[in-house]
Amino acid sequence: MAFAQEKPLPQIQIDAEPFTLAPGSSFSASGSAPAGRNRAASVRPETIQSDIDEAISIITAKHISATTTDTDRLANSAISSMLKTLDPHSSYYDPVEFRSLLGEYESEYSGTGSSIAAFFRSGQMGIYIISTFPGSPAEKSGLRFGDRITSVNGRPIAGLSPDAVRDLIRGKTGVNVRLTVERAASLRVEQVEVRREKVHEPAVPKGVVLRGGTGYIDVTNGFGNTTYKEFDVALRDLKERGITSLIIDLRGNRGGILSQAIKIAERFLPHGATIVTQRGRYSNDVRTWKVESLHREKMPLVVLVDDKSASASEVIAGAFQDNDRAIIVGQKTFGKGLVQNVLNLPGGAGLTLTAARYYTPTGRSIQRDYETTSLYDYYQNRRKPVEIGRSTFAAKTVTDRIVYGGDGINPDEILPADPMTPLRYSLLDPIFFFSRDYLNGRIGPASSDNSNRQEIRQKVLFGEELVDGTIKKKFSEFVAANPGSDELARAVNLEADFVE
Repeated sequence: MAFAQEKPLPQIQIDAEPFTLAPGSSFSASGSAPAGRNRAASVRPETIQSDIDEAISIITAKHISATTTDTDRLANSAISSMLKTLDPHSSYYDPVEFRSLLGEYESEYSGTGSSIAAFFRSGQMGIYIISTFPGSPAEKSGLRFGDRITSVNGRPIAGLSPDAVRDLIRGKTGVNVRLTVERAASLRVEQVEVRREKVHEPAVPKGVVLRGGTGYIDVTNGFGNTTYKEFDVALRDLKERGITSLIIDLRGNRGGILSQAIKIAERFLPHGATIVTQRGRYSNDVRTWKVESLHREKMPLVVLVDDKSASASEVIAGAFQDNDRAIIVGQKTFGKGLVQNVLNLPGGAGLTLTAARYYTPTGRSIQRDYETTSLYDYYQNRRKPVEIGRSTFAAKTVTDRIVYGGDGINPDEILPADPMTPLRYSLLDPIFFFSRDYLNGRIGPASSDNSNRQEIRQKVLFGEELVDGTIKKKFSEFVAANPGSDELARAVNLEADFVE
């Protein structure tokens, strides 16, 4: 199974691409030096430019691929290489990449507002609608979960990957795209016209009520300009539904706009409590954020983290842990505590240049060591055996618990990672097709196409157990009726919790 959204995967991520912005960038002005401060350079800028020009000239004149050499690419590579000698998170962006970077924080893109995925049935791959964003063109056009796309603007998509289909669906704002779909509800083939528009991609899905009055809010998509506003809406909705405790999920959250993370932390901490401190080389890069609000949420709080939780999400985890406000559960976080200023360059290009470090309220540095390891191992979060469990700084929380710094945030309760296995992957396709048929009344005691759907919706609203004994039994029967049922039945028994 493969997933794709109309929007490219966010560029705020941990990877080794030279033009990728690492988590938790600080959008602090232009990053220029304070007025009156002399920043003498040992090498004049014109000398550097001359050296680069001379190197490119020699390469284009003498290299075997001189006739096909892209001089802009060489120059970009030279700048990126210089930055990577400083730290892993200072990066160069050409004009196209830089526009994409800045637009990412708006949580908007031009398209239809649907997510698609590929699933296999009887050896044939199909592309299916997984979800539509509220108020999006896709939702207004009647596209729903489980609808199968068979062609885009008259072009059959058989054999194309989700990414390729996504690229066909995307396009210029205001222009219609024509989709041929097999409806999940009726299995009829229909033509659907969808007008491409600027689509807001929700940063925080609607909250869920779990058993025992516990609320759950997913904040795994990073921090964009609307994250706190959407978090506030989700929390207010959960409180109206009677929750008495809350789980905030930061797993896989690789950072973003710091101010949004600050607002979420401030919602739960007492007045005057320190959230995070930023220390840099110059005075305008030194700052401490404290809680200004007089009102806070006092409900019990759990925060979920993993080894991909980085930067701004680590700021939240560190603030809650140092102030003994929440139980941090999961795996040790990534350890990205460097702050980047975003600099505009002539011609529309840009830089993200590290200017400061984050420190938790007790003074712990979030940043993991990067000077004694390779960039590959750093980005892959591979720690040397001698570094595992080692911390460089010990501090005490407000209740005198000892916590450590210099290597991300250590959870209060460690839960081993629960990885996807080949056995689990084998179950994804039958789970999807069972859900598609069950929700549309083709499985179960449904008297109409909508009765199973309404039943599930009611369970979600009232925090009831979604997958009961009846659904489990129906799924086992569904698996038994399909080819390769013996292997799948074994997988269902071995992975019962995962299936549920």
